[in-house]
Amino acid sequence: MAHLAVERNLASRTLEAYGRDLDSFCAWLGHRGLGLGDVERSTVRNFIGERRDGGLSARSAARLLSSLRGFFLYLAREGVISTDPTAELRSPSLWKTVPHALTTSEVEHLLAAPDPSTPLGLRDRAMLETLYATGVRVSELVGLTLENLRLDPGFVRIMGKGRKERLVPLGSSAVEWVDRYLREARPALDRLGVPEVFLNHRGGPLTRQGFWKILRAHGLRAGIRTRLTPHVLRHSFATHLVEHGADLRSVQMMLGHASLTTTEIYTHVARERLRRLYDEKHPRA
Repeated sequence: MAHLAVERNLASRTLEAYGRDLDSFCAWLGHRGLGLGDVERSTVRNFIGERRDGGLSARSAARLLSSLRGFFLYLAREGVISTDPTAELRSPSLWKTVPHALTTSEVEHLLAAPDPSTPLGLRDRAMLETLYATGVRVSELVGLTLENLRLDPGFVRIMGKGRKERLVPLGSSAVEWVDRYLREARPALDRLGVPEVFLNHRGGPLTRQGFWKILRAHGLRAGIRTRLTPHVLRHSFATHLVEHGADLRSVQMMLGHASLTTTEIYTHVARERLRRLYDEKHPRA
């Protein structure tokens, strides 16, 4: 964990996820009387298989395997083990876990749900516009500071996973709402002088959990009955870009994905929607 924190400079939440995965694996080994030197490829397969049988999604299983891969690679490099049992293991298939995305109509209803005549409503509209305009993670949204916000020419500077910095454009609609929030609502909320852009009713920075509650409330008000999370809006941002012709490399940069492979899932989303549209509209489909 010290190696991940210091040498790989991973974000705190990523470290927490790694820690949970490794604690779970080591506890599982301990219950079976196994040590790290006893772990074989089949051992890792059995561990992940049990978790899958217990309801773990393919995406979470892939993250779990990624944690174990990093762990055993580290142990092999340090000479603790002689062979890496995860070296040739394939990741659980992710193609079935195509992310859910809102329709453009649902997005419009969601954005219109807050009441901008109140400071908190204006803040909520500005936050939702920013999230959909940029596709940032919820932690990146609530952690956005005033110095990293540039309404002219319209972009935000994001410090993402692994402390990697990226610039993401901020569309004209988001710029308009954020500018209005900064002028009309934030001064009334700013009682503590914190640097974050979006503040809670007490004047402090919003938490991730706080934003989740806000999003759920506005989703219900907008008539969205499917499960709504900040990540759904992130998926919607990427899906709508790809559907309108954006190239994957640009979407990768805006999302802050380390690998283009992660971004390629959105080609499946666009392909599925194209097929449905064809089946619905073509007279000989």
